[in-house]
Amino acid sequence: MNSFHEPTASYSKGPDSTELLNICIGQALDRASERFPDGLALVMRHTGERFTWRQLRHEVEKLSRGLMGLGVEKGQRVGMWATNCTEWVLAQFATAKIGAILVNLNPRYRAHELEYALRQSECQTLLLISGFRDCDYVETLFSVAPESRTNPPGDFSSQRLPHLKNVVFCGEPAPAAMLSWKQLLAMGEQVSTEQLRAREATLSPRDAINIQYTSGTTGFPKGATLTHFNVVNNGMLIGDCMKLTEQDRVCIPVPFYHCFGMVLGNLNCVMHGSTMVIPADFFDPLETLRTVEAERCTALYGVPTMFIAELEHPQFRDFDLTSLRTGIMAGSSCPIELMRQVTDVMHCSELTIAYGLTEASPVITQTRTDDSLERRVTTVGRLLPHTEVKIVDVKTGRIVPRGSNGELCTRGYLVMQGYYNNPQATAETIDADGWLRTGDLATMDKDGYVRITGRIKEMIIRGGENIYPREIEEFLHTCPAIADVQVVGVPDAKFGEQVMAWIILRKGHELTPEAVKKFCKGEIADFKIPRLVRFVDSFPITISGKVQKFRMREMYVDELNVAVARARVG
Repeated sequence: MNSFHEPTASYSKGPDSTELLNICIGQALDRASERFPDGLALVMRHTGERFTWRQLRHEVEKLSRGLMGLGVEKGQRVGMWATNCTEWVLAQFATAKIGAILVNLNPRYRAHELEYALRQSECQTLLLISGFRDCDYVETLFSVAPESRTNPPGDFSSQRLPHLKNVVFCGEPAPAAMLSWKQLLAMGEQVSTEQLRAREATLSPRDAINIQYTSGTTGFPKGATLTHFNVVNNGMLIGDCMKLTEQDRVCIPVPFYHCFGMVLGNLNCVMHGSTMVIPADFFDPLETLRTVEAERCTALYGVPTMFIAELEHPQFRDFDLTSLRTGIMAGSSCPIELMRQVTDVMHCSELTIAYGLTEASPVITQTRTDDSLERRVTTVGRLLPHTEVKIVDVKTGRIVPRGSNGELCTRGYLVMQGYYNNPQATAETIDADGWLRTGDLATMDKDGYVRITGRIKEMIIRGGENIYPREIEEFLHTCPAIADVQVVGVPDAKFGEQVMAWIILRKGHELTPEAVKKFCKGEIADFKIPRLVRFVDSFPITISGKVQKFRMREMYVDELNVAVARARVG
């Protein structure tokens, strides 16, 4: 089967009744400021800062002029290395207003990763905070560029970072060789509003405006390059699914460096006049709960592990969360039982599930607020408007029948411009007809609802049987003693791969590996039952909360190798 028009084919196209906007990010902010000048735009709970839309636009334009005064030109790359802070929000919109390309740097980067991202993106300017957790950002940068320690501000020079010329410290006073935030803003006093407007007039919605690095689980990270057109429209359509208005207050505990924070969060709010409410500089379940109650938030975001941390917090019952109506759970597989809890106990009766990836700006499908609970707990919804999806056979590339597993591919306004300075990787990901390969396995039902069954690279092949971890995870989530579970494939001499379950138990519950296997017996096929079970307190995750299954596999292999080596020595 290879026809889009065959009614039983796994192909669907979203509605086109909503008109796409041909505007830039800066214009979207201007529009919000004009429509809701005195409406509350941004609340930074951890710093006490609050901005109306008029005030936010004013602060963004001060920074825009400061960057112009620094000499930042259209198309130049500006890196942002920080946790969730006011400067991050301002930089997101200020760079967009002057046509600079914002490069999102993971707050957990260390020297090697920082150097790679700055070199590969050819960053000319870097904005950074003092550090995150045990990483001193200033010292980390100077470990890459030690010869710049004594250089004057504005003359950063390094052999290993040949493009980097300006480093701005988000604070006071600035370390040697760096400008302070106040100094940057002061540079804007020499740039008029007319000059800023002239720069804005040169911008096109199709211009690249953002580079986000993939996790790099295989090979080097790739810089997905997104345009104004990509993210403005994705942000608009996401909020439409949630029925957001200027009356909504959206709690955003997810990181800005990721699309979840900057598109589903910030840009979504800008497109609908909703308030961005930031509970902390990085995720903290208690601060998130406090913020929802104190600010009467109507929407809450998070990946599954975040919602679990909130629900399992000892003080959860102390907070009034009845203001909540909607929200988004995304980033990784959303267990059915968890979705039910969030809907019932946290009062998010209209919680939506969103699915996508950075290369798709990022959301491809989303459940609607009026979808049945069954739809919202078993699927990732239907396509957003102006989006195409097909599900194809991994080997042949032919469209599979509805209900059959295959790789999900998407096409439309949302597909990235490409990977920055990496045409080969771009060609491998986006074909000549504009289809983006996601690497995700999925099925599509007769009504166009999509269900993600796993990653192609995570599919377990045990003795010739294809096993999809998501199916086993959802079954194990029905066990009352299990709070969370991740299933991975690990090497096995006899079967090629074996099924391993990493399990986090609910407080006050106990299980043994044998009990887990007994729970599965007769309920799922024998070859799917985990042969290896590990009980843990947490999973290895990224800063955005995504579970790193490849690390689980690596950890098991490392332990296996150590055990083999000890046995040989013995």
